[in-house]
Amino acid sequence: MDRLRLTALLGLTLLVACEAEPPPPPPAPPAPPAPAAPVKSPEEQKAEALLGKAKGLFQPLPTFMEKGGVRATDDQIALGRALYYETRLSKNQELSCNSCHDLATFGVDNKPTSTGHKGQLGGRNSPTSLNAALHIAQFWDGRAADVEAQAKGPVLNPVEMAMKDEASVVAVLKSIPGYEEPFKKAFPDQPDPITYDNMANAIGAFERGLVTPSPFDKFLGGDTKALNAEQLAGLEAFVDTGCIACHSGVGVGGAGYFKLGQAVPYETKDMGRFDLTKVETDKMVFKAPSLRNVTKTAPYFHDGSITTLDQAVTLMAKHQLGKDIDAATAGKIVTFLGALEGTVDAAYVAKPELPPSGPKTPKADKG
Repeated sequence: MDRLRLTALLGLTLLVACEAEPPPPPPAPPAPPAPAAPVKSPEEQKAEALLGKAKGLFQPLPTFMEKGGVRATDDQIALGRALYYETRLSKNQELSCNSCHDLATFGVDNKPTSTGHKGQLGGRNSPTSLNAALHIAQFWDGRAADVEAQAKGPVLNPVEMAMKDEASVVAVLKSIPGYEEPFKKAFPDQPDPITYDNMANAIGAFERGLVTPSPFDKFLGGDTKALNAEQLAGLEAFVDTGCIACHSGVGVGGAGYFKLGQAVPYETKDMGRFDLTKVETDKMVFKAPSLRNVTKTAPYFHDGSITTLDQAVTLMAKHQLGKDIDAATAGKIVTFLGALEGTVDAAYVAKPELPPSGPKTPKADKG
């Protein structure tokens, strides 16, 4: 009897223990299928493929065109802005950097060649000052290494601003009381900061901020919708035609020297870099211009002889690449070039109030 009771008691204990354990959880429901990636249209796929190609040929503009990795100070930029508009740096006190490189008209004067002292005309078309600090060098023949060196040339050129010499320019600047403090702030470590070099350095500092971001820069940054279908077709035509041989990189040009008429001879009396270097192979060699804002900087070529962009594109295809493109192809390329148009911040380029002349400031010399 005790054995039977013990057996029953053990069975009851096991039954209670089993009932006390929670039931196993139900199996988890199957995970929902991952959402299918949106199917891209053929147009979107083509834009992405074109973007991949473009990234290997071009780069977006920087926010500021630094010199040797160093950004100009705000005081240097402010002084350079004033000097860019300063007409007292010219003999007749009528001309400034802005006269030929007008910031209200995309850094040019839209003339074949610019008008200088006593109405004299320059020998070559004035390139835009916008984005110019990105170039390999300055002027069509590259005779100035950078925008700082370039700023020195026109002031003393007898055809342009016609100042007698560097000393005369410094004398004018020192005679204007309002420039003493800005020069000290811009070049604080120099005991005598009003120098010809510092004048040019300040102008260059200002010009390094003349950056014009455009829809093309947004495209290069990854926004495939920044260019419309016509501009994308134009970019494709630009690349396929071979324009990138001279016009690539961040400036879409401005990065190298090329013979004008390297495929088909081009008639011009200008010998280009040869006049500077006297090297036979430099005859009719010029710096390829940047195409940024080119839709706004007519007329074209080194002599300003070409009035329309369609004509310029057609002639370049023929003489540089040996290709006779039709009007439709030229029109596509011009449409793309419109995507290179950008503007500088209006506050950055606004003309400041210039300091008044002092009692020793020379008067204008019209002779």
